[in-house]
Amino acid sequence: MAITFSPRTEIETVTIAEAASLSSAADLMGSVLVGIVTPAAWTAANLTFQASANGTIYNNLYDDSGNEVGATAAVDRFIAFDSNANFQGVRWIKVRSGASGAAVTQAAIRTLTLVARAI
Repeated sequence: MAITFSPRTEIETVTIAEAASLSSAADLMGSVLVGIVTPAAWTAANLTFQASANGTIYNNLYDDSGNEVGATAAVDRFIAFDSNANFQGVRWIKVRSGASGAAVTQAAIRTLTLVARAI
């Protein structure tokens, strides 16, 4: 079965500094996060997120059942989100290495690629 992708796919990168666990912010204005590409070098950790409505105050991102929104990550992986419902309405986003209660610092600077679809 062929898969048709929207021609309005947007790519942005965020960076996690060496010895840090939280990335720089990305402005998703007019789009919704649909995937993340992890780098070829990655200190083992899953991903979670922080979201902001105003680009200044960030909160840990949870779904409507009270679960922290996350993804299983590994090196050099394209992680596609089955449902983008958790990212609807998210204007600014940061990516965390690890969970909110158990962040994992990265051994070097890591650049993640965010894939978003215009809405």
